[in-house]
Amino acid sequence: MNQHLSHRAVLSFTGADRTSFLQGLITNDAQGLTSATSVWSALLTPQGRWLSEFFLYDVSDRILMDCAADHADMLVKRLSRFRLRADVQIEKTDLRVITGAESGPVPPDTITHAPDPRCDGPGWRAIVTGTEQGGETPEEFLERRLTLGLPDVMDFESEQTLALEADMDLLHGVSWKKGCYMGQELTARTHYRGLVKRRLLPVVLSDETFPDEGGIIVAGDREVGDIRSRSGNRAIAMLRRDAWSSPELTCNGQPLSVVWPAWFPPEMR
Repeated sequence: MNQHLSHRAVLSFTGADRTSFLQGLITNDAQGLTSATSVWSALLTPQGRWLSEFFLYDVSDRILMDCAADHADMLVKRLSRFRLRADVQIEKTDLRVITGAESGPVPPDTITHAPDPRCDGPGWRAIVTGTEQGGETPEEFLERRLTLGLPDVMDFESEQTLALEADMDLLHGVSWKKGCYMGQELTARTHYRGLVKRRLLPVVLSDETFPDEGGIIVAGDREVGDIRSRSGNRAIAMLRRDAWSSPELTCNGQPLSVVWPAWFPPEMR
């Protein structure tokens, strides 16, 4: 059984300008990387719409990016456009991403690992050569992230989702102190003016399980959201803010409710 996340890939950034190059493009602070930590961040369009999310690791003479496998070629191509005269080289690798519970052992072929930086409880992420089995199954990781309400790539919509709709402000994915980056203007304006009209939130069905695909959330006779990733009776949903406290939420006729994660500020609920 595969124990790596097959939907993730790893890019390598080398060259003297690798950190400053990323710093000017992504939502988080690449300069805050250490050998014992990772940074969760995103690349946005100039209009502030999401293109891809990823985890960054500082490994001696390179930065490794744990990204969506389907986005790897796109990221290499898009980021390479901004190289200009910067001393940075971007390459796909054959490295793999694995995850594990906080108490779980890290396998011997690990190149780097660090706690998932988004909140308390998601365990660790590691980049490995793939020659040893280790970590947990993708199904085990899915169950834990749904319980914690953590989004993954399948919960975003390319060039549509805003960083704050994906909770990147609440899950340490955006730095408000760094300099300019792609899409900063809209992201900052949305943040400071409180203009977020919908967010990704963990939801649960009372009695049934979610369908394998689709799933519209209704409040009364009004569509207020849709189901993204799911397993059993738990899911991540994009839900309109004006429906968060509605007692009438249903999906496919079944009662549904928001399960507020510990990382979501009570004053924002």
